[in-house]
Amino acid sequence: MLEHVSVPVRNFEKAKAFYLAALKPLGYKLTQDYSPQAAGFKQGGHTSFWIAAKKQQDTTHIAFRAKSRAEVRAFHKAALKAGGKDNGKPGVRKDYSPDYYAAFVFDPDGNNIEAVTFKKN
Repeated sequence: MLEHVSVPVRNFEKAKAFYLAALKPLGYKLTQDYSPQAAGFKQGGHTSFWIAAKKQQDTTHIAFRAKSRAEVRAFHKAALKAGGKDNGKPGVRKDYSPDYYAAFVFDPDGNNIEAVTFKKN
């Protein structure tokens, strides 16, 4: 089980605004703000997702578990509105598994951010 994960970002304020909007439909809230260096987001029990300012970085992929297909769609819509770029509209990914419903966006730094559920509704 993961305790937390941190994603490097070049433009801290832009990334923070993006994640505030994109993760809201998944129930995440900004709980720790060490601007302009780091920020932590909480959903459920503890602050498990962080962004951290870095001058150089490699891109990464993060998948957030959604509670429903509606949450996946809301995540995708919010992320695009917040400046993300589409990397896969909401839908079933049968090549992953028969009930893998996900959406993908690139954040402002090019990280591949996903919301996924295995529920039928």
